[in-house]
Amino acid sequence: MVIYHNGECSKCRGALEILQEKNIPHEVCWYMADPLSKEELKTILKKLRLRAFNLVRQHEELYKQQYADKQLTEDEWIEVLLANPSLLQRPIVVEGDHAIIARPPEKVLEFCK
Repeated sequence: MVIYHNGECSKCRGALEILQEKNIPHEVCWYMADPLSKEELKTILKKLRLRAFNLVRQHEELYKQQYADKQLTEDEWIEVLLANPSLLQRPIVVEGDHAIIARPPEKVLEFCK
């Protein structure tokens, strides 16, 4: 299991705490410090079964100021997310061929059944 983690995000910290408390084996990907590649992001999107736009945090000021009025293609939204990882919905948890946005953090337990 991999958790894509932003240490400044309370939901990410909550999901990570659950994994640690339940002794669930996991790997932490600190995507803010170690940015995702285009292929990694495309793989995550496929596992989430989402389009790139649906992974954008639309309440963020950056989105509102620079992207809210844009009609971008899938590849352009991927480039926006790669250039601005703070716009990624989080935390993302991946297990095998499946992934979820673990919000609320307890949603991470879906993979533990």
